[in-house]
Amino acid sequence: MTWLERLCAVHERSDCPAVIGDGGFVTGRELIGKSVTAADLLVDLDVQPGQPVPALLTTNADALALLFGGAAVDRPLAPLGPRHTSAELAETVRRSGSAVLLAEAAFAETARHVADAVGIRAVTIPCLPVSRRPLRPQPGPTAIYLHTAGTTGVPKRVSLSERVLDARAALLGRLIGIGPDDRFATGAPLHHIGGLGNILVALRAGAAVICTTRFSFDWWRNLKQLHATHCLLVPSMIEMLLSEGLLDAVPLDTLIYGASPISVDTLRRVLGVLPDVAIVSLYGQTEGSPITSLSPDDHRLAAAKDPDVLSTVGRPVSGLRLHIDEPDRAGIGEVFASATHLSVQAADGWLHTGDLGVVDADGYLRLCGRRHDMVVRGGENIYPLEIENVLSTHRAVAAVGVVGVPEARLGETLAAFVVPADSAHPPRPEELGSFARVTLAGFKIPSYWYTVAELPLNSAGKLDRATLRATHLKRQGTG
Repeated sequence: MTWLERLCAVHERSDCPAVIGDGGFVTGRELIGKSVTAADLLVDLDVQPGQPVPALLTTNADALALLFGGAAVDRPLAPLGPRHTSAELAETVRRSGSAVLLAEAAFAETARHVADAVGIRAVTIPCLPVSRRPLRPQPGPTAIYLHTAGTTGVPKRVSLSERVLDARAALLGRLIGIGPDDRFATGAPLHHIGGLGNILVALRAGAAVICTTRFSFDWWRNLKQLHATHCLLVPSMIEMLLSEGLLDAVPLDTLIYGASPISVDTLRRVLGVLPDVAIVSLYGQTEGSPITSLSPDDHRLAAAKDPDVLSTVGRPVSGLRLHIDEPDRAGIGEVFASATHLSVQAADGWLHTGDLGVVDADGYLRLCGRRHDMVVRGGENIYPLEIENVLSTHRAVAAVGVVGVPEARLGETLAAFVVPADSAHPPRPEELGSFARVTLAGFKIPSYWYTVAELPLNSAGKLDRATLRATHLKRQGTG
């Protein structure tokens, strides 16, 4: 049974809620009926089979129906971040080769600007009525396209096949322990693998999805009366809920987190606030996810006696082979992975993640940063993430980003950008340097220190190091 056939089998006769959104709910039967209407719409638009269809979508039932309908008739949708600027979207849309750009009504103006710039047609998506006809999938090799965050240039398009989607959903369903009696809540966007991918996990398992177009404290509080059992949160959401004393306001069975780094201190606080909740972390990327996981047992072990486990991203998931390529003297090398649920694999059979990591004696993977972020200072390899992890534990530091910058004598040196916990009393560079020297070798101490109000983030919510480097060069008068 294919992924779409399984989705239909689970939901097409169900009158239970399948998607619970900001404005109400849609049953499983209605979701499949909307998918039939969406499939008809895409065929009527004269979109060619196999052609990516870029679309500005938020997380709601009609958007999911468009994704399912597109997959069913080999018109795979490529959801894009609707809050990006027209300039950011135009090149990605141009590269898709599509003749149309779909958009929800709220983003129709953005879509028109992008379509005009690219020379294609913008189509505003209507409210999808429920068809009484069954969905009869005739899929192609790609079910859905997603795009990477584009940290090294224009976002890359990644093809997700039905085989990959089904294998991934089955694996993750076991990892997070979800079933037909559960309700999965997420505030993650549809154009991210964490958002869309985990929604598909829940729907495959027959669980209802509770979604929102934008995360808020009110939405979080409302999850209690909606009987949410599972919830996916990114670290920034967890930080906000902890700061407001709201993390335990919803009696969850399982909390899942991932997508960006989270501090060990934050995780310790989470374990203290949610002692009876199963906590799962997931590490992966658009090209392949999950790669590793920290299980509920791992988190319980950390709470009981081994907090160092929390500084890792866990062990390889079932059925996945992990390889550290060309490790240095410390065992750090690029993380390679191979498994049936991964979307992108090179000719050598491995997914080259671009992440640097080291595996400890117990099999846990510790990430050290991105391969292209590694700094070589006077012949020594330096990983900015290591320095960020140390500096972030200073009481006066709210957030920090470290990047490599040019230096005439050593080739490269380090610049640190610090968001102070108290903007009126930012920490002095000398204080931070002395603090870091307790843990780090002297050559790992930044040469430049900048106090900033916030750190720049890319479309995936990850640190935009290129912008930090450009800021340094501008301030030094060399950019």
